[in-house]
Amino acid sequence: MRIDKDKCAGCGQCGEYCTIGNITRRHRDAKTGRLYYEIDQDECVDCGVCLRAGVCSTEALHMPDYEYPRVLRSQFSDPLVVHPKTNVPGRGTEEMKTIEVTGRIRRGFVGIACEMGRPTVGARFSDVEKVAMALAKLGVEFEPANPCTQVMADPKLGTFKEEVKNEKVLSAIIEMIVPLAEAKAVLATIREVAVEVGCVFSVDLICPFSEDGSVPTVAILESLNWQVPPNGKVNTGLGRPLAKEVQ
Repeated sequence: MRIDKDKCAGCGQCGEYCTIGNITRRHRDAKTGRLYYEIDQDECVDCGVCLRAGVCSTEALHMPDYEYPRVLRSQFSDPLVVHPKTNVPGRGTEEMKTIEVTGRIRRGFVGIACEMGRPTVGARFSDVEKVAMALAKLGVEFEPANPCTQVMADPKLGTFKEEVKNEKVLSAIIEMIVPLAEAKAVLATIREVAVEVGCVFSVDLICPFSEDGSVPTVAILESLNWQVPPNGKVNTGLGRPLAKEVQ
């Protein structure tokens, strides 16, 4: 995203809609004395929110026709942009949380998603790579339909293509499905590598209830002394279940 300084009126209204607080410094043109705002291109995630807000009265905001790898920023940050290789819009993941509908995760397995970045901070693929490489050493297989997997140089190693590592996005997610028996080792590794990551980092655990109605991941988290949040998401099948009983 860019601001045409010759059109900018210096009002700063667009800054209120910047998802990472990147439109904050007002400049004065040395020749004309005109006030204008500028977007730091290295920090901008190209989410397009400031433009869609429609608050610029002079039409100074515009989205250039970026080429690869810069175009990845909007693909991962703008929920209206569909990833060309996976047909998944925004954020970088194929939804794995509606298992009562999709049946993707069977009993005895757990879906694990590592979410990197959030509004106000974002994330660079170099941080995502740190987590992916650590998990790859355990032999996990990353979801092939996930856009993050598509920009990896080698999914078996968790390495990302060199040209994408410095690209900043609003949020990116790597995901995998592992046997419950291996979940403890995976979560322990995530905890170890988390201290090396320079962005907001959260972990999702997705699994069906056990036959006795318990949540199988709770015991795993307690064994690692991880706090179990009381506000976990529970799907109750309101999405018209299409999958057969998950086995």
